[in-house]
Amino acid sequence: MLKLGILSSTKGTDMQAIIDAINAKKLNAEISIVISNKGAAFALERARKHGIKVLFIDPLNYDVSDDKEKSRENYDRKIAEVLEKNNVGLILLIGYMKYMSKWFVRKFENKIMNIHPSLLPKYAGGMNRKVHEDVLRNKEKVTGATLFFVDEGPDTGPIILQKEVRVDDGENVESLKDKVQKAEQEIIISAIDLFEKNRIKVEGKKVVIK
Repeated sequence: MLKLGILSSTKGTDMQAIIDAINAKKLNAEISIVISNKGAAFALERARKHGIKVLFIDPLNYDVSDDKEKSRENYDRKIAEVLEKNNVGLILLIGYMKYMSKWFVRKFENKIMNIHPSLLPKYAGGMNRKVHEDVLRNKEKVTGATLFFVDEGPDTGPIILQKEVRVDDGENVESLKDKVQKAEQEIIISAIDLFEKNRIKVEGKKVVIK
């Protein structure tokens, strides 16, 4: 059984879809731990309601003055310790609003999945509502969601799955966000299943699904 570790700073809406898929026996996986850099993140409460282990780790306890990368690495070393203690085989970033250190990304190469609310490479580097606002302002007809393996760049890692979402007339940020989140949830669940079955391979900068 694949053990998942989830890092989240927000509500963890997409995590609920994973929990539901696990409970429905659609995934041969379990969420071993949910970690947040925000003590008030609803993702922690969401996990608690389902009997999932949670942990808040305060970044301030690992801060090094005037050295952001060292601070990130100090923090990420603690995260890594917890993930390994809980035998995590795949790390999922669900609304995780914190940059990760190069050390962490290298240590867990091709084992960290992140979801982005656009069809990358479009709107790379943007976050949440800002992406949807930009899509609407630019009068895009199609947007979507992208799941990718994290590398050292901003939303530049190998793309695992994408799903298109049509932008309808009269669309607003909230309605578009809801549609894109449904697409996010579909591809996250599909990718977890593929990963557990060892069907995802990374060849150079490309993902091959076998």
